Amino acid sequence: MTELSLSGLAESIASRAPTLGRSRLVCIDGPAGSGKTSLAGQLGDALQAQAGWRVPVLHMDDFYQGWTGLNGEVTNRIETQVLAPLRERSPGRYQRYDWERAAFAEWHEVPVEPAVILEGVGSGAARYAGNTTLLVWVEAPAEVRLARGVSRDGETARDEWVRWMRLEATFAATNRTRERADILLDGAPARPPAAGRVRLLDAPDSSR
Repeated sequence: MTELSLSGLAESIASRAPTLGRSRLVCIDGPAGSGKTSLAGQLGDALQAQAGWRVPVLHMDDFYQGWTGLNGEVTNRIETQVLAPLRERSPGRYQRYDWERAAFAEWHEVPVEPAVILEGVGSGAARYAGNTTLLVWVEAPAEVRLARGVSRDGETARDEWVRWMRLEATFAATNRTRERADILLDGAPARPPAAGRVRLLDAPDSSR
Protein backbone atom coordinates (compact mmCIF):
# COMPACT_ATOMS: atom_id res chain seq x y z
CA MET A 1 0.00 0.00 0.00
CA THR A 2 1.10 3.55 -0.62
CA GLU A 3 0.39 6.77 1.24
CA LEU A 4 -1.10 10.08 0.18
CA SER A 5 -0.37 13.38 1.89
CA LEU A 6 -3.28 15.43 3.11
CA SER A 7 -1.62 18.48 1.58
CA GLY A 8 -1.49 16.71 -1.78
CA LEU A 9 -5.16 15.78 -1.51
CA ALA A 10 -6.05 19.37 -0.64
CA GLU A 11 -3.98 20.62 -3.59
CA SER A 12 -5.80 18.23 -5.92
CA ILE A 13 -9.20 19.51 -4.75
CA ALA A 14 -8.16 23.16 -5.02
CA SER A 15 -7.00 22.61 -8.61
CA ARG A 16 -10.36 21.24 -9.75
CA ALA A 17 -13.16 23.33 -11.20
CA PRO A 18 -16.26 23.95 -9.08
CA THR A 19 -19.03 21.40 -9.60
CA LEU A 20 -21.68 22.86 -7.27
CA GLY A 21 -22.28 26.47 -8.20
CA ARG A 22 -19.11 28.20 -6.97
CA SER A 23 -18.24 25.28 -4.69
CA ARG A 24 -16.37 22.01 -4.90
CA LEU A 25 -18.26 19.16 -3.23
CA VAL A 26 -16.03 16.61 -1.51
CA CYS A 27 -17.88 13.48 -0.31
CA ILE A 28 -16.18 11.21 2.23
CA ASP A 29 -18.15 7.98 2.42
CA GLY A 30 -17.62 4.51 3.81
CA PRO A 31 -19.06 2.30 6.53
CA ALA A 32 -19.62 3.65 10.04
CA GLY A 33 -16.56 3.58 12.28
CA SER A 34 -14.05 3.62 9.43
CA GLY A 35 -12.54 7.04 10.22
CA LYS A 36 -14.44 9.40 7.91
CA THR A 37 -15.08 12.14 10.48
CA SER A 38 -11.42 12.42 11.45
CA LEU A 39 -10.37 12.57 7.81
CA ALA A 40 -12.95 15.26 7.02
CA GLY A 41 -11.66 17.49 9.80
CA GLN A 42 -8.04 17.02 8.76
CA LEU A 43 -8.83 17.69 5.13
CA GLY A 44 -10.79 20.82 5.99
CA ASP A 45 -7.80 22.08 7.99
CA ALA A 46 -5.45 21.28 5.10
CA LEU A 47 -7.59 23.21 2.62
CA GLN A 48 -7.69 26.19 4.95
CA ALA A 49 -3.92 26.07 5.49
CA GLN A 50 -3.03 25.72 1.83
CA ALA A 51 -5.74 27.58 -0.05
CA GLY A 52 -6.97 29.89 2.71
CA TRP A 53 -10.49 28.50 2.32
CA ARG A 54 -13.06 28.30 5.08
CA VAL A 55 -14.49 24.86 4.41
CA PRO A 56 -17.84 23.85 5.94
CA VAL A 57 -17.78 20.20 7.09
CA LEU A 58 -21.25 18.66 7.11
CA HIS A 59 -21.94 15.40 8.94
CA MET A 60 -24.50 12.90 7.72
CA ASP A 61 -25.28 12.12 11.37
CA ASP A 62 -27.00 15.52 11.48
CA PHE A 63 -29.29 14.56 8.58
CA TYR A 64 -30.38 10.98 9.41
CA GLN A 65 -33.65 10.68 11.25
CA GLY A 66 -32.22 8.25 13.77
CA TRP A 67 -31.02 4.68 13.31
CA THR A 68 -33.48 4.04 10.47
CA GLY A 69 -32.65 7.29 8.66
CA LEU A 70 -30.39 5.96 5.91
CA ASN A 71 -32.92 6.09 3.08
CA GLY A 72 -34.30 8.29 0.33
CA GLU A 73 -35.56 10.88 2.80
CA VAL A 74 -32.05 11.79 3.93
CA THR A 75 -30.89 12.27 0.35
CA ASN A 76 -33.96 14.44 -0.28
CA ARG A 77 -33.08 16.66 2.70
CA ILE A 78 -29.49 17.09 1.56
CA GLU A 79 -30.59 17.84 -2.00
CA THR A 80 -33.28 20.38 -1.12
CA GLN A 81 -31.68 22.02 1.93
CA VAL A 82 -28.01 22.10 0.90
CA LEU A 83 -27.17 21.17 -2.68
CA ALA A 84 -29.98 22.92 -4.56
CA PRO A 85 -29.25 26.35 -2.98
CA LEU A 86 -25.49 25.97 -3.46
CA ARG A 87 -26.03 25.11 -7.13
CA GLU A 88 -27.75 28.49 -7.42
CA ARG A 89 -24.81 30.11 -5.57
CA SER A 90 -26.93 30.78 -2.50
CA PRO A 91 -26.29 29.57 1.08
CA GLY A 92 -27.80 26.28 2.11
CA ARG A 93 -29.71 25.80 5.36
CA TYR A 94 -30.40 22.50 7.10
CA GLN A 95 -32.12 21.38 10.29
CA ARG A 96 -29.97 19.23 12.56
CA TYR A 97 -31.44 15.97 13.88
CA ASP A 98 -31.08 15.59 17.65
CA TRP A 99 -30.56 11.90 18.41
CA GLU A 100 -31.20 12.27 22.13
CA ARG A 101 -34.53 14.05 21.65
CA ALA A 102 -35.39 11.98 18.54
CA ALA A 103 -36.50 15.16 16.78
CA PHE A 104 -35.19 17.79 14.41
CA ALA A 105 -33.69 20.75 16.26
CA GLU A 106 -32.00 24.03 15.28
CA TRP A 107 -31.18 25.24 11.77
CA HIS A 108 -27.64 25.72 10.45
CA GLU A 109 -26.52 27.81 7.49
CA VAL A 110 -24.09 26.45 4.89
CA PRO A 111 -22.22 29.43 3.43
CA VAL A 112 -21.10 29.61 -0.18
CA GLU A 113 -17.40 28.73 0.00
CA PRO A 114 -14.93 27.36 -2.57
CA ALA A 115 -15.35 23.87 -1.08
CA VAL A 116 -17.74 21.98 1.16
CA ILE A 117 -17.10 18.56 2.71
CA LEU A 118 -19.98 16.13 3.24
CA GLU A 119 -18.91 13.16 5.34
CA GLY A 120 -20.72 10.08 6.54
CA VAL A 121 -22.48 6.96 5.36
CA GLY A 122 -24.42 7.80 2.22
CA SER A 123 -22.61 11.08 1.50
CA GLY A 124 -21.47 9.68 -1.82
CA ALA A 125 -24.95 8.69 -2.99
CA ALA A 126 -25.35 8.36 -6.75
CA ARG A 127 -27.94 11.13 -6.65
CA TYR A 128 -25.16 13.66 -5.97
CA ALA A 129 -22.68 12.30 -8.51
CA GLY A 130 -23.21 15.13 -10.98
CA ASN A 131 -22.21 17.71 -8.37
CA THR A 132 -19.41 15.75 -6.70
CA THR A 133 -15.88 17.04 -7.25
CA LEU A 134 -14.16 14.22 -5.39
CA LEU A 135 -15.55 11.03 -3.85
CA VAL A 136 -13.42 9.38 -1.18
CA TRP A 137 -14.21 5.94 0.22
CA VAL A 138 -12.80 4.98 3.65
CA GLU A 139 -13.08 1.43 4.95
CA ALA A 140 -11.98 -0.76 7.82
CA PRO A 141 -12.70 -4.36 8.94
CA ALA A 142 -16.19 -4.91 10.34
CA GLU A 143 -14.92 -6.05 13.74
CA VAL A 144 -12.81 -2.90 14.08
CA ARG A 145 -15.72 -0.66 13.14
CA LEU A 146 -18.13 -2.38 15.50
CA ALA A 147 -15.66 -2.12 18.37
CA ARG A 148 -15.19 1.59 17.70
CA GLY A 149 -18.94 2.13 17.58
CA VAL A 150 -19.67 0.29 20.81
CA SER A 151 -16.77 2.09 22.51
CA ARG A 152 -18.28 5.43 21.48
CA ASP A 153 -22.00 4.73 21.96
CA GLY A 154 -21.97 2.08 24.69
CA GLU A 155 -22.77 -1.62 24.83
CA THR A 156 -26.51 -0.89 24.74
CA ALA A 157 -26.09 0.36 21.17
CA ARG A 158 -24.52 -2.87 19.87
CA ASP A 159 -27.72 -4.24 18.30
CA GLU A 160 -28.41 -0.91 16.61
CA TRP A 161 -24.89 -0.89 15.22
CA VAL A 162 -25.30 -4.39 13.82
CA ARG A 163 -28.56 -3.42 12.14
CA TRP A 164 -27.01 -0.22 10.81
CA MET A 165 -24.10 -2.14 9.31
CA ARG A 166 -26.56 -4.16 7.26
CA LEU A 167 -28.38 -1.01 6.12
CA GLU A 168 -25.21 0.77 5.08
CA ALA A 169 -23.93 -2.24 3.14
CA THR A 170 -27.18 -2.35 1.15
CA PHE A 171 -27.14 1.41 0.54
CA ALA A 172 -23.53 1.37 -0.67
CA ALA A 173 -24.15 -1.61 -2.95
CA THR A 174 -27.24 0.00 -4.47
CA ASN A 175 -25.36 3.25 -5.11
CA ARG A 176 -22.11 1.51 -6.16
CA THR A 177 -20.35 4.01 -3.94
CA ARG A 178 -17.07 2.18 -3.50
CA GLU A 179 -16.89 1.36 -7.21
CA ARG A 180 -17.44 5.01 -8.14
CA ALA A 181 -14.92 6.41 -5.65
CA ASP A 182 -11.98 8.45 -6.90
CA ILE A 183 -9.82 7.48 -3.91
CA LEU A 184 -9.94 4.45 -1.61
CA LEU A 185 -8.44 4.84 1.86
CA ASP A 186 -7.59 2.41 4.65
CA GLY A 187 -9.23 3.55 7.88
CA ALA A 188 -7.46 0.96 10.05
CA PRO A 189 -3.92 0.38 8.79
CA ALA A 190 -1.77 -2.04 10.77
CA ARG A 191 0.84 0.70 11.05
CA PRO A 192 -0.50 4.25 11.43
CA PRO A 193 0.63 6.47 8.55
CA ALA A 194 3.02 9.31 9.19
CA ALA A 195 1.59 12.60 10.39
CA GLY A 196 -0.19 14.50 7.65
CA ARG A 197 -0.65 11.42 5.49
CA VAL A 198 -3.37 8.82 4.85
CA ARG A 199 -3.01 5.21 3.71
CA LEU A 200 -4.32 4.27 0.29
CA LEU A 201 -6.02 1.00 -0.59
CA ASP A 202 -5.89 -0.50 -4.08
CA ALA A 203 -6.84 1.79 -6.96
CA PRO A 204 -10.56 2.16 -7.69
CA ASP A 205 -12.19 0.25 -10.52
CA SER A 206 -11.09 1.92 -13.75
CA SER A 207 -14.46 1.13 -15.34
CA ARG A 208 -16.14 3.89 -13.27
